[in-house]
Amino acid sequence: MSIKGFDERLARERRARLQAERLLAQRSEELYSANKKLAEHAHALSHTVIAQREENAALIGRSTRTQAALEVATEKAVIAERRLWDALSAVEDGFAIFDRDWRLVVANPAWMGAFDGVVDVAPGASYEAILRIAVEEGLIDLQGEDADDWVDRMIARWEGASIAQTDIRLFNGIYVRLIDKRTPQGDMVSLSLDITDTIRREGELERARDRAEAATRAKSAFLANMSHEIRTPMNGVVAMAGLMREMNLTEDQRLYAETIQNSGEALLAIINDILDYSKIDAGKMILHEESFDLRHLIDEIFRLMRPGLEGKDLRLILDYDMFLPARLIGDPGRVRQILTNLIGNAVKFTESGHVTVRAVGVPDPKQPALLPVRIVVEDTGIGIAPEMQSHIFGEFNQVEAQATRRFDGTGLGLAITRQLVALMGGEIWLESRLGVGSSFGLSLVFGCDPAGLVETAPAIALAAPPKRMLHVLAAEDNKTNQLVFRAMLKSIDLHLELVENGALCLESYHRARPDLILTDISMPEMDGLALARAVRAHEGEFYLPRLPIIAMTAHAMESDRTRILAAGIDECLTKPLDKTQLLAAIGRYAPPEGAMVAGLRVASG
Repeated sequence: MSIKGFDERLARERRARLQAERLLAQRSEELYSANKKLAEHAHALSHTVIAQREENAALIGRSTRTQAALEVATEKAVIAERRLWDALSAVEDGFAIFDRDWRLVVANPAWMGAFDGVVDVAPGASYEAILRIAVEEGLIDLQGEDADDWVDRMIARWEGASIAQTDIRLFNGIYVRLIDKRTPQGDMVSLSLDITDTIRREGELERARDRAEAATRAKSAFLANMSHEIRTPMNGVVAMAGLMREMNLTEDQRLYAETIQNSGEALLAIINDILDYSKIDAGKMILHEESFDLRHLIDEIFRLMRPGLEGKDLRLILDYDMFLPARLIGDPGRVRQILTNLIGNAVKFTESGHVTVRAVGVPDPKQPALLPVRIVVEDTGIGIAPEMQSHIFGEFNQVEAQATRRFDGTGLGLAITRQLVALMGGEIWLESRLGVGSSFGLSLVFGCDPAGLVETAPAIALAAPPKRMLHVLAAEDNKTNQLVFRAMLKSIDLHLELVENGALCLESYHRARPDLILTDISMPEMDGLALARAVRAHEGEFYLPRLPIIAMTAHAMESDRTRILAAGIDECLTKPLDKTQLLAAIGRYAPPEGAMVAGLRVASG
């Protein structure tokens, strides 16, 4: 081989080697780059694996904790369920749950015990089936109700939107109250409560109430009968004493007559106090509201009290609010009773000084139709010790000690006064200093009578021409009361026909119709109520005008008055009869055309 050929070959090999070296270098760089990328990927994957491993470990820990917590919760739920069931099993009242299809889900032993081991009463049994089993097994005391009707009624009870509780009686006398509630999911929760003791207690209370009511009725009947029996002879005592005082008597005779009359009136006051207390205690006191003049009422009480001022250096003073209306609306009889009691006590316990009555109106702009009035009775008497003031308004309580009493009284007056004030919606209070005096205050709310705000012109009395003599027909079976009645009417010129019972009075009425009938209530053969009904029936049958009928009775209870007026009687006068009141009543009911009666003021319509 020539040197030139050798050089060319060497040059080719050199180029090939360089090319190979470059390729090797390129492949080395690519391999390095690939290794670097692989290392980086491996590094990243390693971190990912580590993170995933850590996350897996955390998940495993969390799952373990969750599983542990779930096991704890499950255990607690089991314990709570067991405790709840133990509690439901321990209670004496029945508890059951029905699903929305009215099938029994679960029931405690108390509920199941009522069925006395009937195997068909178990979870899955329908409500209707259970009801019919209870009836067929004789577990329910139907108390006369048809079995199917009872089942239908119990089913209809559950079908209602609102399920009312109901009470049933079991065969053994046990009473069970069923209380059923529907849940929002439609299930029914049923409670059965043993109310036997409650029923027995209610029965005992009802029997005790019946006994108390019977005792109250017996007491009221006793008081009414005693009042009637006492008032009948007292009518003779008081009325005859009053008639005696109208005669020409010596000083000693007048003193005796006044003593008889005052003693009789004191006894009647005690009877009235006892009757009033009994009526208030029984809740039978009724207020009769009408228009009245408060100032005139107080003036009348002052006139009644003046005889009690004899021998005392004592003045009665009235401080009356000039802005009070002339007439108020209230119960004047009870207001008079309250003020007579307070003013009478003040006069009784005061030897010198004054007894002052202050009446002040306290208008309320928000209620113009009503007028609160404060009345204070102030005296300069013996006063009341502080330890006595707390119970002075109690029953049968006295200001003085029993052994050293100087003043008479039942101890009921202030108790009745307090109860009357409360019945009228008012208040009463006391301020007193021993040895200085006392002040009793009361606050009452009256209505305002619009007629009392209008000045009216005085009526002009026209002289009526003389008419026939007034014909009065009266029925009274008691001989003493007949004598009293005749004596009271002796001073006036009228035709009095007096018979002994209602039957004779009715015969006289049919023979000649009188202008007025006065009748006792309790009489033999026909009483005053039957007489009044017979007269009213006769008037209705023949279209006759109403004949005035006035009752004269010793029945003084409010229920008696209601019964008397309901029989068709126009007015009721309570015995002992007062001559002034008797003549006034005859004057009110004399014929409207006017019968000229000497000694009698006849109302003219």
